[in-house]
Amino acid sequence: MNLADRLEAARGRQSVEDLALPTARTSRPAVPAPVPPTDALARLKDRVGKALFERMGARMNDTSLGEEALRAIVLGELDAVVEEENVPLSTEERQRLTADLADDVLGFGPLQRLLDDDSVSEIMVNGPENIYVEQNGKLVRTSAFFTSEEHLRRVIDRIVSRVGRRIDESSPLVDARLADGSRVNAIIPPLAFSGSTLTIRKFSKDPFTVTDLIGFGTLSPEMAELLHACVDARLNIIVSGGTGTGKTTLLNVLSSFIPEGERIVTIEDAVELQLQQEHVVRLESRPPNIEGKGAVSIRDLVRNSLRMRPDRIVVGECRGGESLDMLQAMNTGHDGSLSTVHANSPRDAIARLETLVLMAGMDLPLRAIREQIASAVDVVVQLTRLRDGTRRVTHVTEVQGMEGETVTLQDAFLFDYAAGVDPSGRFLGKPVPTGVRPRFTDRFDELGITLSPRVFGAAGAAATRGWN
Repeated sequence: MNLADRLEAARGRQSVEDLALPTARTSRPAVPAPVPPTDALARLKDRVGKALFERMGARMNDTSLGEEALRAIVLGELDAVVEEENVPLSTEERQRLTADLADDVLGFGPLQRLLDDDSVSEIMVNGPENIYVEQNGKLVRTSAFFTSEEHLRRVIDRIVSRVGRRIDESSPLVDARLADGSRVNAIIPPLAFSGSTLTIRKFSKDPFTVTDLIGFGTLSPEMAELLHACVDARLNIIVSGGTGTGKTTLLNVLSSFIPEGERIVTIEDAVELQLQQEHVVRLESRPPNIEGKGAVSIRDLVRNSLRMRPDRIVVGECRGGESLDMLQAMNTGHDGSLSTVHANSPRDAIARLETLVLMAGMDLPLRAIREQIASAVDVVVQLTRLRDGTRRVTHVTEVQGMEGETVTLQDAFLFDYAAGVDPSGRFLGKPVPTGVRPRFTDRFDELGITLSPRVFGAAGAAATRGWN
């Protein structure tokens, strides 16, 4: 007898037609049909969930209970509620029901299993019934779903409340983060017309290392050696790229090259960087409160960081007037600083920095801004997400200075698109040296930093430093 028949016999209210279940979730197609609202197990889950919340009461918000203690209480009460329902369930169905409800109460509902799946790098919820994930650089629709808009809102509220943020009709969008550092963006009606929308960008529990990026093909060993030397030589580096290209991941890797004996101050909208050094001060901006007061911007934090005796300043992303303060810091003794910017090429990155400086409202002439950028920024590292889903460094570009009214750039590495693609559509190319030796290598010589001859190809230096 299937579950529909057993439920009909046990409760004697719904017709078998109403209780007909779809096939198991695990066997649903990649783009499933909408789940019928008469799903018997879903309605049983809804009843049990409501009863569980009533039984738990204030214990759900008892801060004196540890996570393990709360989980034990919830599972105990859940077993009792399921028994009271007096509905015959198979062992598999009971385990499924218990796991789903435990995720709803203690975790993030249907998203919990996606968060626990290391192959998922991003989760996109477009309303209660449409949940997409990114796996291996490709977007895939999942069989997971929320039972209602209210169910989705409960999960969003749980996420943002844990980091002291709020989301409601007066403040219908929010940036937050999970305990593991994953970045969360939520937007709800009336701004989200098709239902509450949630985007979660996951970060690896173990931060990627330079060896990982070389293995992925994001970097070449020669490029990694050059970037290590640039950080050692305290060059100012801007990581440029579009959304989802891996700028934060690369910034983490570059930060890992900073020597242990230096004081690092990181500044972010939501803390994402996972620096492994011991002497790190982490600053996070703050949005306004419900009265519209108390906001602390990235620009405020950059200015304050200059009074904190930093050896290195790492700004998660320049997206406003703080760019001017960052450039001034780079020009006034805080060399070796790192940041990211949204742009599609090194030339676009320079143009975007110009625009961001203008947002500071200082009414500076364009030439003065360009001179400031040319003097402050030494290297632009461009990341691109290729159509095969992979993320590659496509340019390592030196900012050489000014020539007339133009900031002059010189590529040291370029991605080799001419290598073509394999039968599966994956690009076969890799970043290759242009053969041009950047001017900043003179600084390497002054500091005793040497590069192996392979770094710049045939035109490389005659030095002998190997890559470790």
